[in-house]
Formats: sequence, C-alpha cells, structure tokens
Amino acid sequence: MSDINSELELFRDSVKRFLADQVAPHYPKWEKAGITPRSLWNQFGEAGLLCVDIPVEYGGAGAPFEFSGVVLEEVGRMGFGALAANLAVHSDIVTQYVNHLGTEAQKQYYLPKFVSGEFVGAIAMSEPGAGSDLQGVKMNAVRDGDDFVINGSKTFITNGQHADVIVTFAKTDPAAGAKGTTLFLVDATTPGFARGQNLEKIGQHCGDTSELFYSDVRVPATAVLGSIGRGFGHLIDELPRERLTLSIGAIGAAEGALEITIDYTQNRKAFGKPISSLQHIRFELAQMKTDIEMTKAFVRQCERLYVEGKLDVPTAAMCKLAATENQFKVADRCLQLFGGYGYMTEYPISRFFCDARVQRIYGGTSEIMKEVIARSIVGR
Repeated sequence: MSDINSELELFRDSVKRFLADQVAPHYPKWEKAGITPRSLWNQFGEAGLLCVDIPVEYGGAGAPFEFSGVVLEEVGRMGFGALAANLAVHSDIVTQYVNHLGTEAQKQYYLPKFVSGEFVGAIAMSEPGAGSDLQGVKMNAVRDGDDFVINGSKTFITNGQHADVIVTFAKTDPAAGAKGTTLFLVDATTPGFARGQNLEKIGQHCGDTSELFYSDVRVPATAVLGSIGRGFGHLIDELPRERLTLSIGAIGAAEGALEITIDYTQNRKAFGKPISSLQHIRFELAQMKTDIEMTKAFVRQCERLYVEGKLDVPTAAMCKLAATENQFKVADRCLQLFGGYGYMTEYPISRFFCDARVQRIYGGTSEIMKEVIARSIVGR
C-alpha cells in the first residue's frame, strides 16, 4: 500500500504541474468563451492524463483506479468544475462502457483514440422529457436488415460539442419497458446526426453541454454496445463508478474552496486584525474542515470498495449524496466569508459556488439518491 501511495503522490504532483502550466493561465478566457479548445483533449492525452486505468494493450497506462481519481480530484481542487465534468464523462464513463461492454474490435478501435485524445466521448441519455426516469425515453432504434435506424433527440449532453463518438441510449422494443433498451456507439460523422448549440448554464461555463439530434441515423449492428435489450441494465451496472467519480471531484472542489477561503480570511482585515481571528470565522472554518474530512473518509472507503468490486448502487448513491451536498454547502459558506467580494466573478470562490450547484443534479439528483438509498433500507 505504501508503494502505491508514493506513486499516487508523484502522479498527483505531475497533474498539478500540468494544470498550473496548461490550464490555469487560460481558464478564465475559456469560461468567457463558453467552451474549452478541442486541442486541450490532445494535450491531456499527450500528458497521459486520460483514461489512465485502461489496460496497456489498448493504449492506457493500466494504472489502478485511484490514479484516475487523482486527476478529477486535482481538477476539482483548482476550481475547474466544468473540466472535471468533461473529463469524468470521457475517461470514467464513456471509456469504461467500451472497456467493460465492447467487443474486441470496438475496444481496439475506440480505446486507444480515447486515451490519446484523438476521440472525445459523450454519453447521450437525458431527453427533453426524460431525465432521472430513463424508462421514459422516446428515442427509438428500429432494426432494418443488418442496421439500426435511430431517431430522436437528447439534451444536457456533456462533451456534446467536441464529441467524436456518442454512447447513445435508445428504445429497441418500446413494448418491453426497461428490457427494451439498447446502447449504440454512434460516430459524430454519421449522416443524420447533428449537434444543437452550446447550451448556456449558470455555472461550468466552459464545459460544452449540448442538444443532440438523430434523424434517420443509420448504424450497423456492430455499433451495438453490450447486448440488445440490456441497455438499462448496463447503465445500472456502470452507475457506481459514475457516482464515485463525481464524489471524488466533489471532495477536491470542497478542499479547494476551503483553501482559498482560509488564505482570504488570513489576509482580509476587519477592526484592525485578520478576520480569521474572529471566533465566528474560526468556527466556520473548523466545521467545514471537519465536514470535508468526514466526507473524504467515506469517499476513500468507497474507492476501496470499487477497486475490490464491492461498491453497490445504494452505497454509491450515499457517496454521491454526501459528497456533492457537502461540496455545495462548503462553497456557499466559503462565499459568505468573502462577503461582497465573493459575489464578484473576479474572485474564484464565485466559480466554485456556481459550478457546485449542478453536482446535486446530474448523475442522479440528490432526491433520486435518497430514493435509491431508501429502497435499499425499507423497500419500495
């Protein structure tokens, strides 16, 4: 364990250097532009920071899962919430779907391109009328000989603007409910596929979030990811990792918000002395530090469970609920300690606050997390 911990810290240092050199100087400009440059994905790939736990035979480093977590944690700590969401979808969701469900041909084709940044991945589940309740999706995929023809639209799709391949969730048997859904690998160059405009959000401004449109999009049967009719089941199987990675980014962001707030309170003076000497401020900092450490301990426990193949859906839901709710609470309290300056966009704490809000929504809302947990306790 000591060996992996020392390697993790060395890797963490390299992630910090990359973010400080290649991201931090440009991030405010990207936030104003509302999107990161496509070339950033290639830079991450060249630095070995994409899909780090993908097996070596598919171009990855074959590193333990914890290394992938370090990337998201440090991006979150820097206050780059939009980038954390983009990376999580690409490295920890889309790539893992292909790694776990793909045929050998699909793995050989897609995974090396995901690792290098040549391809950016997105996952298309939510629709205008179906968010948390994915059984309500309208998108359909109709069998036509050796092909499937896909029609419908998706919304709130992270990486939608830059994506080269989209894991698409569609109904293949409308009469079969959850058992009538299938996942498809859809290349963005496929005729009939189109992107809507980059959606404007209250936070995570440079994270591209798009509507996607499928009009008679024809894909071969070889584009099916996993098993026909098992789409919903595949999503459930992958939820623990998705929610765990959101939790890891959340603890990084909470720590980052607290770090800049501690620094501010030690330099900001009121009544002739630093405000960090005021009892209320000190107690607020102490409580936030305690809450973060308690949450981090649970997230680390869930990381270990995931590595051991023991992280179940209810526990992952508890992890996501605890970490993202605490992230927002910390960001809110930290902004309050900045006073009026906290409301100014020139101060990074305002970005921590705005970016944190959506963490309680995507990946399953906090309310859905509570329902998942409750069902594991008392049933339906």
